[in-house]
Amino acid sequence: MTVFESRETLADTLHLHRAKHMSIGFVPTMGALHAGHISLVSRCREDNEVVVVSIFVNPAQFNDKNDLARYPRMLEADSEKLQAAGCDFLFAPAVEEMYPEEDRRQFDFGMLDKVMEGVYRPGHFNGVAQIVSKLFDTVQPQRAYFGEKDFQQLAVIRRMVKMLHYPVEIVGCPIVREADGLAMSSRNARLTVEQLKQAPVIADTLFQSRRKIAHTPLDELKRWVKDRINNTGGLEVEYFEIVDRETLQPAAGYRENELQGCIAVHAGDVRLIDNVTY
Repeated sequence: MTVFESRETLADTLHLHRAKHMSIGFVPTMGALHAGHISLVSRCREDNEVVVVSIFVNPAQFNDKNDLARYPRMLEADSEKLQAAGCDFLFAPAVEEMYPEEDRRQFDFGMLDKVMEGVYRPGHFNGVAQIVSKLFDTVQPQRAYFGEKDFQQLAVIRRMVKMLHYPVEIVGCPIVREADGLAMSSRNARLTVEQLKQAPVIADTLFQSRRKIAHTPLDELKRWVKDRINNTGGLEVEYFEIVDRETLQPAAGYRENELQGCIAVHAGDVRLIDNVTY
């Protein structure tokens, strides 16, 4: 595995592979890699002749400077995991490399970024679009891989690809969970022992809601989900929405396999997200 810090050097290297008609797959990450990330790399390895992974903690998508400062950074351990997973090229640039000057671009995603995460993290998705577009410009992959845990982000990136006419296939990959159901996340490393015992109730509640939705009014189901998690102790629901999978707008009624339940929960100062298909 070769590590690059320069956009230009990486682009030049990938150009040589592209000239040989080799397929290039790309997994953008912010590091602190876990089994969920590695599942994306494995899928990328299956589908492509060249595997590129980026590690970059993107300041433009954090609207909380403390959250940015606390985000775990462990490049050496991450590099070892990527090499074992079959990554060919790791791109780990400095902030100055990706933002030599302020990126003032504003993206219009219609209503996709006006709900859920967009309400509680203003500017977040614009920052995501800024960095992912920069990375796509550098790597120029045929395929890029994203986890479905960030369901709204996946929808926004798909919209961005259409808006900017990128010739890249966006591949969404299933959520990887711990044995107790907790969705894997880099932020889980910040949970206390007690919080790690409490957090699995999030997934458990979502799974139970799948069994209820066909015979429960949506407003009633939303209250039940929030109450069950909030009553656990140590957890506080920020939002729970049942939305159309395509538009991300609130659902009016149950339609099998067309709705998504999306949730954000605070465990102390750690913010966890999860989702489930109905």
